[in-house]
Amino acid sequence: MDPEVQGVLTAAQKYWPHIYISDSLVMADTAVKMAKAGCQFITVLGVDFMSENVRAILDQAGFQDVGVYRMSGERIGCSLADAAATPAYMNYLEAASTNPPSLHVIYINTSLETKAYAHELVPTITCTSSNVVQTILQAFAQIPDLNIWYGPDSYMGANITELFQQIAMMSDEEIAEIHPKHNKDSIKSLLPRLHYYQDGTCIVHHLFGHEVVEKINEMYCDAFLTAHLEVPGEMFSLAMEAKKRGMGVVGSTKNILDFIKERVQEVLDRDVDDHLQFVLGTESGMVTSIVAAVCNLLGSAKSSGNSKINVEIVFPVSSDSMTKSSISSSSNLKSVTLGDVALPVIPGVASGEGCSTNGGCASCPYMKMNSLSSLLKVCHQLPHGKNNLKAYEAERFKSQTLQGKSIADVGCEPILHMRHFQAKKELPEKLVNQVIHPHSGNCKSMSLS
Repeated sequence: MDPEVQGVLTAAQKYWPHIYISDSLVMADTAVKMAKAGCQFITVLGVDFMSENVRAILDQAGFQDVGVYRMSGERIGCSLADAAATPAYMNYLEAASTNPPSLHVIYINTSLETKAYAHELVPTITCTSSNVVQTILQAFAQIPDLNIWYGPDSYMGANITELFQQIAMMSDEEIAEIHPKHNKDSIKSLLPRLHYYQDGTCIVHHLFGHEVVEKINEMYCDAFLTAHLEVPGEMFSLAMEAKKRGMGVVGSTKNILDFIKERVQEVLDRDVDDHLQFVLGTESGMVTSIVAAVCNLLGSAKSSGNSKINVEIVFPVSSDSMTKSSISSSSNLKSVTLGDVALPVIPGVASGEGCSTNGGCASCPYMKMNSLSSLLKVCHQLPHGKNNLKAYEAERFKSQTLQGKSIADVGCEPILHMRHFQAKKELPEKLVNQVIHPHSGNCKSMSLS
């Protein structure tokens, strides 16, 4: 999210209890709590699949009258969600349905409609970047001869495969620490049965490619490296190598934030002067939560020690994120003067704020549609100006799946399966039965045109 939005809402939390900043998974649960507390309108700052999910969960919880509003009258998309909403992805799942027993593990960052259609083709469970590895390992341990079909993020799928290849080279004792029901033989045997979609990427993480990796090796070889599971393979491998040396982390945004906090706390505990440098291999908007967490740690330590600690967050920049400027250019772009030096480049692509839907910097153009001005516009119109906000209302699915069931009901089931797994550390019996007997439950193969 835009730093201005995050900063204002973080400060406002002190004065209004119904503000919550989280990942997309927790948003719907929080919306239900807000509705139970009496909130009549809920604004969702995120992309459309997040507001759709909030709408559906509220409806299922009996809060159909609570309004849910997005931050734009235009579509707020997501390249990953869009990749899964294509005939190509459904064809991928059609192939999966012909290879029983099969389980579809779908990234949470997809639309409810996609989850519903997918679940009727192949038994489906959602995952996050935090739990995807354990979800896959538990599924293989729990269902003999299982085939797993992951999607839609191609980079994450390739990185998970590489991670399992590295795990297969560990000792049985080391593997048991990762998952107690696996060993070298079981990891090797699951690799041929682990499939991933080949044509889905996050436009932000796509930028962390070869050029960025070379720049990190050249300029930041002594820094701590952080990488989200959605980054391309070269960045993933670089961060994995750093992780082996205790200098890196690969995982979710929470994993990255926890890693940075732990390294800062270690220095604080030693009470020595130090300069910590972290390369941030994910969306730049995350810096707001990092700064808040680090400032909290450093602030609480001031009274107990005299050490001076500096924490630096580095954004590796692709050349696609730079725009050449020219004094003689007829455009409004001008050279940037710093002292006596005229800089020939300025940050950002030429199309505006530094990002485009084709990439260009480590910042999501869709998430940046959630501006403070949009939030104020929606809030000022409520409750009496609801008719002026029709385009801002979150979509409520009225259509049905190909089997004639509610999209909201079927689409929520893979999420409920994941929540069961998170609570019990095993797949729910209902999902296991759907995998073993795919034609007797909700899931059965069908032809799509």
